[in-house]
Amino acid sequence: MSVLPFTEPIPHDTRWGRGGGRALVLVAIVLYAFSLRATVSSITPLLGRIAGDLGFGSGGIGLIGTLPTVMFGIAGIVAPALGRRLGYERLSLVALALIGAGTTARSFADGIAPLLALTGVALLGIGFGNALLPPLVKRYFGDRIVVVSTVYITFVQLSTVIPAAVAVPVADAVGWRAGLAMWAAVPFAALLPWIAVLRRNRPAGRHGTGASAPPTPAAPPRLPVWRLRYTWGLTLMFAMTSLLAYTLTTWIPAIYTSAGSSEASGGAMVAIYSLGGFAGTLLTPMLTTRLANPFPLAAFFCICALVGLGGLLWAPLTVPWLWPAIAGLGPNIFPMAITLTNLRTRTSEGSAALSGFAQGIGYLIASSGPVVVGLLYGATHSWGAAVAFLAGAAALMMCGSWVACRPGHVEERLA
Repeated sequence: MSVLPFTEPIPHDTRWGRGGGRALVLVAIVLYAFSLRATVSSITPLLGRIAGDLGFGSGGIGLIGTLPTVMFGIAGIVAPALGRRLGYERLSLVALALIGAGTTARSFADGIAPLLALTGVALLGIGFGNALLPPLVKRYFGDRIVVVSTVYITFVQLSTVIPAAVAVPVADAVGWRAGLAMWAAVPFAALLPWIAVLRRNRPAGRHGTGASAPPTPAAPPRLPVWRLRYTWGLTLMFAMTSLLAYTLTTWIPAIYTSAGSSEASGGAMVAIYSLGGFAGTLLTPMLTTRLANPFPLAAFFCICALVGLGGLLWAPLTVPWLWPAIAGLGPNIFPMAITLTNLRTRTSEGSAALSGFAQGIGYLIASSGPVVVGLLYGATHSWGAAVAFLAGAAALMMCGSWVACRPGHVEERLA
């Protein structure tokens, strides 16, 4: 079968294999990854406290909960075009600057409007990172995709778990404003290795595509991935796993406090939920790669999400840590989808097009989750309808996985 003219395998350039070259890129990717969730997970356990200080209610909490997916969606749609124009590395610098500046500035917000606006700035940068990291891994580590994907997804998960776990104790010690601002240190630190990567890449051309980048045109045409059923299956995977993850991260504290737990306990349950995803992250990319069709693995994660949701609804205080831990295995669909993005494409351009579209549209769909759950809870004063809505999302996640796990490459499907 013929393929598109820019689908040749990525060559390995020894300049990035000697003298710590690829080690530098790996450090840059790891710090980048560790910047991609702290802005979100550091605020959710504190939303009740912040709402009381700034004077907004459950509607504002819902807006904060849905803002990440909206901004990630917008960023995912525009990131491939900006990446082709500026280079993935330069756009990464812009993204990290936005994350650091927005995370710092929002800690000074005196109302819901500036809090939303400044958080949105940081989230736009995070959205760029979501879309850029898969093609960056494919560009510099085309011969080590599984290993490097596992490493960077692990650090994405750590940036979810650690801030959620320490948010309340840190806020008790130094106040919630300093507790939010401290996480800006990570993206600012990540700027340094990316600047070094750009300096090392300078002789390769104005787009900074790197010593290990393939000999592609400066601005190759964007692949029309939206034509493929496969792309929409992957999009549904991203959409539903993100809807579940961001909705539960937003509302798990409220589920537990409404059942009689403390604010600190609600924050701990968010951390446990995040740990469920972290545990599987270490194995999911490897298993996805080794299975010709990894749908059975995806089905297992979807079933875990359903079981955990049932426990949160019917017995939240019966072995309270168990249900978020089981439900937390559901978001392992995310590292699976990230891995499939690179496994089902042949070039960094294909990976960028697929990642940008699937994450962009997927996150926009997911943005409805926190708001819908807030509206359902506000209307019924119980969690039954909200959990039923989330169970439907888990079922759709399984349907998308059925399509997206099938073998084949995007470029060949388009040809």
